[in-house]
Formats: sequence, C-alpha cells, structure tokens
Amino acid sequence: MRIALITALAMIAFAGNSILNRLAVSGGHTDPESFAVVRLLAGALMLLGLAYRRGASLRQPLPALGIGGASLTLYMLGFSLAYQTLDAGLGALILFGVVQFTMFAWNAARSGGVSPLQLTGGGFALAGLGLVLWPSGALQIPLEGAALMALAGIGWGIYSITGRGVQDPLGATAGNFCLSLIMILPVLPVLGWDLQMNAAGLALAVLSGAVTSGIGYALWYSVLPSLSGPLAATIQLSVPVLAIVAGVLLLWETMTLRALIGSAVVLAGIALVLRAGRPARG
Repeated sequence: MRIALITALAMIAFAGNSILNRLAVSGGHTDPESFAVVRLLAGALMLLGLAYRRGASLRQPLPALGIGGASLTLYMLGFSLAYQTLDAGLGALILFGVVQFTMFAWNAARSGGVSPLQLTGGGFALAGLGLVLWPSGALQIPLEGAALMALAGIGWGIYSITGRGVQDPLGATAGNFCLSLIMILPVLPVLGWDLQMNAAGLALAVLSGAVTSGIGYALWYSVLPSLSGPLAATIQLSVPVLAIVAGVLLLWETMTLRALIGSAVVLAGIALVLRAGRPARG
C-alpha cells in the first residue's frame, strides 16, 4: 500500500509539471529555456535543504551520479526545446512512448526478456495513450521537434533506470539536480538563450522545480527499486491522462469521449502489467 501511494503521488507530481509548464510557457509568462533553468535551480535548492535536514548523503557513486545528472540534463533540454515546435499531445506521446521502449529494452537485455502479458499490457497502455493524444485533422510532425522529444524520452528512461539502483533516493536526486544545473548552463548560450520571464512565470517555475519536480523525482527514486522495469515504464503512461483530468478540474478544459475511452484503455494496460507480477530485477 505504501509503494502504491508513493507511486501515485509521483505520477500526480509529474502531471502537475505538465500543467505548470503549460500555464507558464503557453501562457506567455516565460520562454522554455528559462523555465527549465529556474525549475532545476529551485529543485536543487529544495532537495539540498531536505537532504541537509534529513542527513542524506550527497556522496553518491560517481558513475550513477554522472549518468543521473547527464540523463536529467538531456531530458530537460530535449523537453524544453521540443515543445517550441511540437503539439503538446503529440510531444507527450513521443516522450512516453520512447521512455517505455527504452525501459522495456533495458529490462529485456538485463533479465532475458519481457513476458507476453507485460508486452500486451504495455501495448494496450501505449495504444490508449495514442487514442488520447493523437492530433485531430492532418498530421504534421516537425522532425527536429520529434527528434528532440525522442532524446528527452531516452534521457528520462535512462534516469528512471538509474534510479532503480540508488541506495539514498533523496541524496541521489539532490546530486542529480545540482549536476544537471552545472551541465545545462554552459549549453544555453550556444542555443541562443534569451531570458524572458515575468513574475508569474518565475512563480510557476519555482513551484514546478521545488515541489512537482524536486520532491516528485525524489519520491519516484524511492519507489523505483520496488517496481519492475516494465511496470515502471508502463505506469508513467498514466501521467498524460492525469494531466488531462487536472486540466478538466483546474483549467476548465473539456473531456472528450475519445479521451475518456483512451484513458480507460491506458488503465487497463497498466492493470495487465500489474497482473503480470514483478520479474526478477536485472
């Protein structure tokens, strides 16, 4: 029950990131790069404070810290830059589809395979997400944006895989955020970063960084060792569904019949993966 509750809270936090990002960037309160930088900085400060208060160690194994920080940087940059050209729904579909593929492939390589029921459940959930997010009308996929979002998906997949081996989730997440902030700053001028952020954008980015990212990612790292690779990959497909529900409740957006059916299919797919049980960890 505790693992299920923490996992649910982490997914809600991830969905909250989508809502906050949409409010800040789509609302014209900030540019994507500035949002990412403030998000990382606020998350790092929050996590450092929590780590100090709880006596968590920031001395993580260098290979894991390096991979965690680099993969988080890849996710943050790819995510921010991709949404300059990608439709929000299509971007989320590419992101979580690549995350699922990355984690399924890693689990298959390490443990010798993925069970048929896990594959079926994962396929159902991904198909349901496609039904929810597939753009209506003529489909145009900006190749640059799609490639950037695919890189973000690989980054987040690796970040989640790395989290399955950490001993101190809070310390590891704090270290990842600090290292990612160091890595991302030198890259931004090369990308032509031009700081554009008003007070509302700053508040939304701080909230996203300190709460839904910092605390949310620490919660995710705390439960990852208890989840199988396929389950950890598939359950994240619930995030866009939760974001849609939050949009309906908080932003007065409309829930369509297609979204409702697709959401039910996503949940059915997750249930199948849960039923498949947890294979031996790789």
